[in-house]
Amino acid sequence: MNRTAAVLTLASAGLLALTACSSDTDAAGDTKPSVTAPATTTVPPAKDRKSSGIPPEPTGQARADLLAAIKAVAPDAVRYEDKAIDAARNQCHAINGGGNKLDWTASQRFTYKDVVTTEEQGKALNKALIDSGFCKTA
Repeated sequence: MNRTAAVLTLASAGLLALTACSSDTDAAGDTKPSVTAPATTTVPPAKDRKSSGIPPEPTGQARADLLAAIKAVAPDAVRYEDKAIDAARNQCHAINGGGNKLDWTASQRFTYKDVVTTEEQGKALNKALIDSGFCKTA
């Protein structure tokens, strides 16, 4: 098979693959490609967050206090403040839900990008989250 024939064969295969896509027909009988709506992320209502053990995202002084509590036991963990806040909220879910291996879980939640949190720091983070009252707001 020469080069031109190979290119034509590949092009034909590509066109066949395109025509194999699903489509919808409108009222006029015209065919239009089927489009799937993107998945949406919804934030559960406050009452559902509370029942799940996840506290609301802290703002203002409460946020500063939480970051200070985290920094006191795992200084690198607050390098990415938003990640630290998310990790703290999710760790409260584990704490309030009676999760297993909480120290290990905390070490994993607060490890991201170039930040590594040890299991010992995870234990201290759990204590800080509980002692600060942050997880009790859930």
